Amino acid sequence: MFGVNSKSGATARAKAAKQQPVVPVLPDGEDALIKIRNLHFSRGRKAIFNGLSFDIPKGRVTTIMGPSGTGKTTLLKMIGAQLAPTKGSIEVDGQNVHRLRRKALFELRTRMGMLFQSGALLTDLTVFDNVAFPLREHTELPESLIRHLVLLRLHAVGLRGARDLMPSELSGGMARRVALARALILDPMMIMYDEPFTGQDPISMGVLLDLLRTVNETLAVTSIIVSHDLQESLSISDYVVIISDGVVVEAGSPDQLRSSDSPWVQQFLRGDPDGPVPFQYPGPTYQEDLFGESTHD
Repeated sequence: MFGVNSKSGATARAKAAKQQPVVPVLPDGEDALIKIRNLHFSRGRKAIFNGLSFDIPKGRVTTIMGPSGTGKTTLLKMIGAQLAPTKGSIEVDGQNVHRLRRKALFELRTRMGMLFQSGALLTDLTVFDNVAFPLREHTELPESLIRHLVLLRLHAVGLRGARDLMPSELSGGMARRVALARALILDPMMIMYDEPFTGQDPISMGVLLDLLRTVNETLAVTSIIVSHDLQESLSISDYVVIISDGVVVEAGSPDQLRSSDSPWVQQFLRGDPDGPVPFQYPGPTYQEDLFGESTHD
């Protein structure tokens, strides 16, 4: 196992938060496209990241997992410099995204694709115009070439025939595929997926899984997935990072995580209702509550 070797969930996370941040080691021969170091961020009094550190390998499918509220979507926004950390750094392709001037940051963002959870299609534009929008905004290509590129990307996601439809006429799975075509239209070096499988029927799920893997291998892009759909995400991932309480709990390949000796990781992967993360919210014993003095009298 490479990464943070957790013996027990709470103990390991507490130690990781107090010690110098541990950076999980990527497999031999893997280069990092994104380097996250000692990241701290809070919302009000709630600490979201507390020394988060790990690398995302270039040209691979990396899935970021963890309990709800651990800041997975927040991390995607930080990689895109929509949010800034209170401490620490994020480097994308060797550039500290939070120290870039506006022009350089906008140029870097054109190399980042984003698939939002909702698809985020522009409701007043057709499928064709939604996919063409980034080209018209960021390039001066002639319309004849834009048409060729848009049809190429729509064909890749199986929706060339839907080019004249409006977003309201699309199913949820179709909307995600149009959004993927739009995310790919500028030939990005990386694509970030925020809960891409949520609410999909089995056929749409299968199509998306196949598309994500095919896109990664055919176009040699780096894919970063945030998802609660464990089995689906693990089936297409090369590398998985599990975060909780603001730090990395464990990182590795899907097979390495499945064989982890961490009770916390095993509970998370299996979805067990009780374990290191208890079913009952902390409080007095049931017997004390039944027969002791009531605090509500």
